[in-house]
Amino acid sequence: MLSGERFVTAAEESGPSAAGMTADGTAETPAAVPGAGMVADSGGPAGPQSRTTDIVPGPGGVMTDEVGVVTGDLTLRTEYADGKVTLRVQYKDADEWYAVTGTSVTLADPAGLDAVHGVAVGLLNRPEG
Repeated sequence: MLSGERFVTAAEESGPSAAGMTADGTAETPAAVPGAGMVADSGGPAGPQSRTTDIVPGPGGVMTDEVGVVTGDLTLRTEYADGKVTLRVQYKDADEWYAVTGTSVTLADPAGLDAVHGVAVGLLNRPEG
């Protein structure tokens, strides 16, 4: 897990959650996963949700719809609402969020939000350049 990554699910707020899946695709026995390190806002299984991670983009920065390229220490938020996922960034600890250009797409199953966020972090977080 990356430094600054935060995650909390609705299941964790109300009790233990499954730690993962078995090789045959069935759920493992429920287990608490403390200190997972990411933050999630959840409006229920199909309601608005988000995942947030601090990133440092590579030399080209991140292109946004509102202000063009942003660089430096950023926070990436992957949002799911109304069947769509959108990526937004902000300068770390700032108030304004900017839509990452070309990243508002349909996501049929909100369960895919973690995977989308993980891929986005993997693509945009380039602290070594």
